[in-house]
Amino acid sequence: MPASDETPFWKRLTLEEMSSTQWESLCDGCARCCLNKLEDWDTGEIVWTAIACELLDDETCRCRDYPNRHDFVPDCIPLDPETVRTLTWLPPTCGYRLIAEGRDLYWWHPLVSGDPETVHEAGISAAGRTVSESDIPVEEYEEFIVAWPGEIPETEAPKG
Repeated sequence: MPASDETPFWKRLTLEEMSSTQWESLCDGCARCCLNKLEDWDTGEIVWTAIACELLDDETCRCRDYPNRHDFVPDCIPLDPETVRTLTWLPPTCGYRLIAEGRDLYWWHPLVSGDPETVHEAGISAAGRTVSESDIPVEEYEEFIVAWPGEIPETEAPKG
């Protein structure tokens, strides 16, 4: 049965078929991808820290200069369909990752809920949980390792 136009775009289009507006809207605004990660040289294991990119606004979980972020943060990795499919550190709740894996978006995603605040209300976002990388020397990063970016909180929408 062919998908109708009433089917949400993320259920009927591949990542490659999405417009730039559709692509950008897949970001739920959690800012988990803006956290610094550490990689074990021997095992390749990736761990997250509570240390955020210097451009991240910890209250809104938005980049302070999104259009020019690569000018200020050269190691900021732009997401595209190819990188989304190869990055192992994208959080398990990431809209890009979910769609790339053929899964649906969670209830808190603004495209599902219709409200950009649900990602914060559900406890998914990094809001209020980070420190700026400009405040922490690299040799102290290990003191800020956290597990929550890799966790999937309650997946059911609250009743009521």
